[in-house]
Amino acid sequence: MAEIRFFLDDVSIDVLSFPDWETLPYDVFSPLPELVSQRLLTLHRLRKLTRGIVVVPVATLMQRVLPADYLDASSLLLKLGDELDIDGFRRRLESAGYQCVSQVMTHGEFAVRGSLVDLYPMGSEWPYRIDLFDREIDSIRVFDPETQRTSEKIQHISMLPAREFPVDETAISRFRSAYREQIEGDPQRSLIYRGVSESQFPGGIEYYLPLFFEQTATLFDYLADDSLMIFDRRVMEEAGHFYANVEERYEQRRHDLERPLLPPGDLYLDPEQLDTRLSDYARVEYRVGSAACDESDGPCYDLPTRPLPAVGIRAKAANPAQALQDTLASSGARVLFVAETTGRREALLETLQGFGIRPAQCAGWGDFVAGDTSPCITVAALESGLWLTDKALLVIPEALLLGERVKQRRRRKGQDPEQIVRNLAELTPGAPVVHEEHGVGRFLGLQMLEIGNGTTEFLTLEYARGDKLYVPVSSLHLISRYTGASPETAPLHRLG
Repeated sequence: MAEIRFFLDDVSIDVLSFPDWETLPYDVFSPLPELVSQRLLTLHRLRKLTRGIVVVPVATLMQRVLPADYLDASSLLLKLGDELDIDGFRRRLESAGYQCVSQVMTHGEFAVRGSLVDLYPMGSEWPYRIDLFDREIDSIRVFDPETQRTSEKIQHISMLPAREFPVDETAISRFRSAYREQIEGDPQRSLIYRGVSESQFPGGIEYYLPLFFEQTATLFDYLADDSLMIFDRRVMEEAGHFYANVEERYEQRRHDLERPLLPPGDLYLDPEQLDTRLSDYARVEYRVGSAACDESDGPCYDLPTRPLPAVGIRAKAANPAQALQDTLASSGARVLFVAETTGRREALLETLQGFGIRPAQCAGWGDFVAGDTSPCITVAALESGLWLTDKALLVIPEALLLGERVKQRRRRKGQDPEQIVRNLAELTPGAPVVHEEHGVGRFLGLQMLEIGNGTTEFLTLEYARGDKLYVPVSSLHLISRYTGASPETAPLHRLG
């Protein structure tokens, strides 16, 4: 997603994600509300989208989803000046799957306090506070779920259903009838049947979605007929592996009397059906390798790229940036460095300048391609690099330079995450740093110490009065850069 947006010159093109539930087939857990919210928002936007890109995993493309007519009928637009009956609105929210709570914190929740209605609609980035004057919507404000404080006023909000299936009495009646028709055995022995009958929806109820509708849909039903499919050549192989996994889990779990299952074909397209649906659209198949372009399969285009060179900064080498410097000197390409955030950009600039590399800042990919400056640096959530040999352009992300990012396991409240040291290459001897527990010290270098029956590598930090602290390299996540105005005179803390 982020990489597509980075390389798009036309920012008006929508890039949508239709995410997976992130649960295993026939799981007893329901997907997170945030994921359901994103899925519903994407389906809703696809109904009116005329130009855009949709990114979807192959397993999710095979999944059967709610029909478009239900989504359309369950969507609602609220705007200033509308009349709103609180009792009727509350019943409508509950029938759409929203949960009434005392304090709204996440998607699919609402709260009523007198003439105020707090609502966190599915598909919305923020929750809203609706203030009524008698029965008229007097104001709609965004609010922060953590602090409950309101901010900007808006003119209208769109509301999507809270679940991917209906939960009103009609839907429950349809579910009960379909369950008895399609699943053998005594329904009263099933906690799924009993729960839905009592308007309770157990974890994993999403894997009974076909029972709530007369007919389900797939993502293909939301796409325009002239859509272009772009996929890897291994997509059908991956589809086969996934469907085999679904069938295996079905056989393992189908005999549970409390959770009898629907067969895989009711929940997913099989690989043959997927291939048939894909063949209805114009297709671009992406292949990798020297024989990727084969005209016998139709028109093809060979993208002139090369594997990225090894340019990682090796903190323990005599010249840590030797490989990078050699690449800059010999590649013949204009180079663009990419950092994750503005804070990481400043840290990367400092690191590169320490090796005599001084990139100019540019706004993004389009700005870089249009110019002639090299090297340059920009900000983007980019993890993979790129070397276009015909254009002589080389994109080097921060991760390629600094390697695996060190995950921060603990973070002191108020500590700026962009100043966290994530790689030894970011530290130079004499630089002031901040230890999460011991405060400001000065980094002296690395030292090997005998601990127990082995040797361990430590970072050596110097504090006031010449005291030294030895920090295991594995605890690098506790270290951040000092951001004071005068690093040379940083106020070192005392130990003890």
